Amino acid sequence: MIGCGKMGGALLTYWKKGDEQFTIVDPGLQEAPEGVRLLGDRAALGDETFDAVIVAIKPQMIGDILPDYRPHLGEGGYVLSMAAGTSAARLSGLMDGAPVIRVMPNLPAAVGQGVSGLYAADAVTARQAAHAQAMMDRTGTCVAVDSEDKLDRVTAVAGSGPGYIFEIARAYVEAAVGMGFSETEARDMVLGTMAGTTAMAMQQPDQPLEDLRNSVTSKGGTTAAGLEALNGDEGLSRRLRDTLKAAYDRAVELR
Repeated sequence: MIGCGKMGGALLTYWKKGDEQFTIVDPGLQEAPEGVRLLGDRAALGDETFDAVIVAIKPQMIGDILPDYRPHLGEGGYVLSMAAGTSAARLSGLMDGAPVIRVMPNLPAAVGQGVSGLYAADAVTARQAAHAQAMMDRTGTCVAVDSEDKLDRVTAVAGSGPGYIFEIARAYVEAAVGMGFSETEARDMVLGTMAGTTAMAMQQPDQPLEDLRNSVTSKGGTTAAGLEALNGDEGLSRRLRDTLKAAYDRAVELR
């Protein structure tokens, strides 16, 4: 694993629960997750080869660093990249034509509830794709997509999604504080309501969200009044569409 920032460390926490053995090369990392070998310099690898080379460095560093790892990818191995905006074709070219799988995880992987997208390029074998899928499944939910463009759309919806949810929660808490609750009281109520409501929806996967919403909305009641103010003019729906489009457009710019 080349580099190990916050996301890489979050994934490793769950990846290492499998049968694989991991080695990190990262000169800036002081401590690795338990059971993971940490090296400060690639030279310390000697002539070792691996079943996969995991790219967890910043995209702008890839061109300078990744080619040095060509000798360390074993026969039948593949490249697994979590670098946003770096195409499978470019990664493969830097690794002498090695098969490439790209993943786009999100931050809740840190608590085993991530939502990730996975794209396997044409040269990837079924065995390699299944292995990467199994690793990502350990971190939460993993959705396999059939194009890199769709992976950019996963980025807009799920990769950036925690930021949207945190912002909605922040504004919701702020509104509750404005009604006279303390910050702690408001946070507990808002996050508890969001968590419980989400859990309820997850337990009823065949139930349309509109129906679930209607099940707690009495005609002329308090929820109906609140929903009218929230999205009666479709303003919230439009803003969320704009949010996803802006994130997707930026992902395209970074390709």
